[in-house]
This record gives sequence, structure tokens and C-alpha cells, in this order.
Amino acid sequence: MAPQDASTWTLATGRLGSLSLVLLALAATTPLTVVTTAVPAAHARGETGFVPAGFVAVGLIVLCFATGYAAMSGRGPHAGALYAFIARGLGRPVGVGGAWVALIAYHALQIGLYGAVGAAAAPLLTAWFGAAAPWWLVAAICWLVVAVCGTARVDVVAGLLGLLVLVELAVIGGVAVASLLHPSDGRITWAGMVPPGGPADRPALGLLLVAAAFAFVGFEATAAFGEEAIRPRRSGRSTYAVVLLLAVLYPIASWAMSVAAGPQVAALAAARGPELWFDLTGERFAPWAVTLGRMLVLTGLLAGLVALHHVIARYAFALSREGLLPRPLGRARRRTSAPRAASLTQSTIAAAAIVTAAVLDPDPPTEMVRWLTVTGALGMFLLLTATALATLIFLNRSPSGENVWVRFLAPGLATVGLGALAYLAFAQLPTLLGVPGRAPLVWIVPAGYALVLLAGMGYGHGLRKARPIRYAGIGLGGSAVVGTPSVPKQSVPKQRAPGAHRPERVKR
Repeated sequence: MAPQDASTWTLATGRLGSLSLVLLALAATTPLTVVTTAVPAAHARGETGFVPAGFVAVGLIVLCFATGYAAMSGRGPHAGALYAFIARGLGRPVGVGGAWVALIAYHALQIGLYGAVGAAAAPLLTAWFGAAAPWWLVAAICWLVVAVCGTARVDVVAGLLGLLVLVELAVIGGVAVASLLHPSDGRITWAGMVPPGGPADRPALGLLLVAAAFAFVGFEATAAFGEEAIRPRRSGRSTYAVVLLLAVLYPIASWAMSVAAGPQVAALAAARGPELWFDLTGERFAPWAVTLGRMLVLTGLLAGLVALHHVIARYAFALSREGLLPRPLGRARRRTSAPRAASLTQSTIAAAAIVTAAVLDPDPPTEMVRWLTVTGALGMFLLLTATALATLIFLNRSPSGENVWVRFLAPGLATVGLGALAYLAFAQLPTLLGVPGRAPLVWIVPAGYALVLLAGMGYGHGLRKARPIRYAGIGLGGSAVVGTPSVPKQSVPKQRAPGAHRPERVKR
């Protein structure tokens, strides 16, 4: 008797509630890392009054995106949400190109975080043991934790990450309250919360908006876990909670930092960088609070690594299920319902990247971290812009009871807003990467994404002729209804992969 197959083609349903989806997405955004690094960097530009306003402005744009995003998730949740929605609105070939861009962007973000954990652990190791460890050793330990979590039940992982994220949020809020209760000059001023009335430095303002936009990357992860939600077709609504929380948290945290540091916040931020948050915390709390903050930055990065790993594994799982990657990657373990093969493959790629970086540069890879995270964030904004446009087209081509705001206005505003942010990001690319304007990296990044997109589109067009059934299932979880002129329509069987969702009308 043949042994029973220990794998399936579907992810587990009903394991993640709305709170779990929110916490998984928040883990991917690494909020404490943003507050300790991105906020001081924004203040250092000298346009302090625009920092909270920049976060609010970007938050409103992302909220518009979330409106259409939730509507698309309601039509059919998908583990590879962004590329699936692009395929439904802009056509399957563009969706394939978007899938390849998504894999590269998410990998760049995750590998960049592996480089960052070494720097985050250095102060703790020095304080506790009086010695420093190589960055790659810290990254290897974190990699092992991520690899183990990648094959575990998603609800167990969500519980662990949720605990870490909740502590992060409590610490950010506590430090912000303490900063407002003990301002630098003895009184709270609104100068850091309201943009100044005079003219602003336009390049600095554009860079500030881009930095604020990058701080939101990761919010879209809610839909990637939609198939495993208790209410799959309502999973996209969790995106609202993530965006609203970040749109409130970041402005308050940046304003509190300016209140605590006083008028010299720009000079202090330029001089101290990420240490400014810890300096201000140490002035208002006991020394143990600073140590706790450093520990939470490290655990927050680890939570972000785990969350991004699960998102990447689900994208690979979804692509394999639709025949766009080797079929074994589209199987999930029967016991845990985790995409084990896709998870192990992603762990292998991350391990190879860590080893390669350690051999090439045994010192802390500060530049590599910056290049990878910026590259990944740029790719994500290209995908978000394309998804907003695809949402606008799809919901108006195939309406299903959505009102004008959901179907037209919100996706339209999101397309314009995200497109403008993407343009600003590419215009400020040398500054974001920290390289001269004529450096090869300035054109390699956009050219690389363009080539990947075109290659994916070419592959999609090839499938249309060579594998029409597989092509028809792109973006639908592998499901398709295919007919031929010589067979009556009533007798045509549905070609649907196991565990696939109900087909949607999509653009060819």
C-alpha cells in the first residue's frame, strides 16, 4: 500500500483572525526600526515641521490604496496578492512580470534586514559581554530562527510576532508620552507638528515624502495571508487598521522627538542619527529602558525577517500553484499547512546571500543594507502603483456593487499619489542610495526592474500560446474555464487546480 501523501495544494483556512493579520503586517513594517532610524534621518534634513505632515500625507494616500485593495481581496483572496490583482486588471503577462518584481523586491528587503541585525546587536553584545561578534554570525543565528519559523503553523508564528509587535508599540507610545510630558524647553510646542508657512526646500521635501512612504512598506502583507484567514474575503479590511495605526503612530513619534530635542533637533539628528532616540529615552527613563529599547529593535528586525519570509514563501507557493514556478514549491505540509518547500527554498537563498556578503565584506555591510532596502522599497512602490491602476480598471470593468468611492475615486487618487511618490523616489535615487549622481547603481536599479518586468511579460505571452490552460489560471489560484469551438460549451470541464478559488473575469 502506497504511503499517504504528506503534502497538499492548499494553505490552511480559518487560522488567522483580523488581529493576527494586522500584527503580521505590522511586523513586516518594523515600526521601532523606522522610529529610531527613518525619523531622525527625516529631522536631519532641516524641515522638521514637515516630518509629521509628511507621514500624514502618505498615510492618506495609502488609505486610498487600501480601499481598492480590500475590495479586490473581497473578490478572491490570493497568497500572491499584488501580482494576482495586477493580472486581473492589467492582464496576465503584466501580472507575471509583477510577480517576478515582487519576488526580487521582497528578497532585497529581507536580505537587507539580515545585514541590519548585526549593527542592532553590536551595542548589546558590547554592554553584556564586552566583546563584538561578526555581523554575519548574528545574521546566521537570526536566519536559523527564521528558517524554523518558516515551516511552523502560521497561527503559532502570528502569536509570537504579535507579542513582539505589541511590546514595540507600547515602547514607542511610552517614549512619545514621556517626551511630551518632559519637553526640552519646559513646554510643548506645536512648531514640530505644523509645517512652516515659509518656502520649503523642494528636494528635501520630496526626499522626506519618499522616506515617509518607505516607512509604510509592509502594510500590504495582510492580503498575502488572506487565504488562511477566518474570513478570507474580508481579510483585506485589516489593511485599514494597519495603515491607520501607522498614520497615527509615525507623526506622533516624530513630533514627540522634536519636542524632546527642542529647536536643535535637526542638528542633533544629523550628529547622532539613530542614537538620538536612545539618547532622549535615556534622559527620561532609567538605563534599563535604553537596553530594552535596543533589544526591541533587534527583536523587531527579527520579527520583520520572519514576516517577510512568510510573505515570500506564499508568493512562491502561489506562483508554483499556477505553474509559473516548479510544481513542488506549490505544496503545503499536511500537518502544518505551511508552504514547506517554498519556505526552505527561500531560506536557502537567504543563506547564500549572507555567505556571499560575509565573504565579500566581513565588516558590517552598512552600504549593502542601504542599497538593498532602498532597492526593495522602490520595487514595492512600482508594484503598489501598478496594483492601484489595476484595481481602478478591474473594479470599473467588472463592478459588483461597489460605490463610486471604492470603485473609482479611491483607486484613482491612489494611482496618482503612489505614482507621484514613485517618481520622486527615482528622482532622488542617488541621495537615497548614498552614491554620486553618475554612479552605475543609479541606472542599474531601474534598468534591472525594467528588464525583469519585460522578461516576465514575455514569459506570460509565451504561455498564452504554449500553455493556454495554465495561462488562463494566472492570478486566479490556478483556476480557469477553458473552451474550444468544436466542443459545446456545456460539456467543457473546468480546469481547476486543487484548492483554487472561484474564477474571476480578468483581462487577457
